[in-house]
Amino acid sequence: MNYRHIFHAGNICDTVKHVVLTRLMGHLHSKDKPFCVLDTHAGIGLYDLTDSRALKTGEAQDGIFKLIAASPLPALADYYRILRKLNRDWPHVRFYPGSPVIVRQMLRPQDRLIACELHPEDAEALRCQFRNDRQAHIHLRDGYDALSAFLPPPEKRGLVLIDPPFEERDEFEKLATALKAAHSRWAAGIFMLWYPIKDRPAIWRFHEAMVATGIPKQLVAEFTYDEAAGTDQLIGCGFLLINPPWKLDEELGTLFPALHEALATKHRGASVKWLTAA
Repeated sequence: MNYRHIFHAGNICDTVKHVVLTRLMGHLHSKDKPFCVLDTHAGIGLYDLTDSRALKTGEAQDGIFKLIAASPLPALADYYRILRKLNRDWPHVRFYPGSPVIVRQMLRPQDRLIACELHPEDAEALRCQFRNDRQAHIHLRDGYDALSAFLPPPEKRGLVLIDPPFEERDEFEKLATALKAAHSRWAAGIFMLWYPIKDRPAIWRFHEAMVATGIPKQLVAEFTYDEAAGTDQLIGCGFLLINPPWKLDEELGTLFPALHEALATKHRGASVKWLTAA
């Protein structure tokens, strides 16, 4: 539990992740029926980009700051709206939202958020962020344990966001096992797993393990912004999506190149493909 997201808040991968998240939330709005979002590794919810730890890495410079400086992308309307609401000095961005804040900003009165965080200090900060909020339920709990504890939700519709810190060497193996069990409990749910692109062989093995689960409707979308150099260097991020909304594959296939243009990345890799079909 040494990971601290404040060092990386608003970087390229964070920005891409939250853009995809807002698009999934938007698709959930297509029906009036209530939905539930389970965020298994929630963090503290809101990050101050003037914090010395964020300034030390300066990673937001190539991420959210570049995106805001570029011409607005219509597909990012919800994302911009949330950022604008959190930052009075818009378009200057000081406060950057983590996934639970983004989700909460996009809940309707009938919807619900369950956010889990294992680090005690971060869980307390998250509780403070959502104090007296009846639609947000915060738990000091292991994210993998939450998959069995809270699924299936009574709403029967919704999203599971899994965004672990990838501190453990066997993280991908744990994820494949957890996703198989979680899907068996809630086959109709949308699952969004974020992963860093560093060690390609580990990712390939993970994809093979996910195919072996027999779970249908698995979509893999990857966004890379650097050439592969070594297994210890972050060159992009990927998403494994189970039960993605209709035509999300086409949407991401158009959105990722637009994000590359806005972020002015030197290497512009994007891949959207079905790992398993319906």
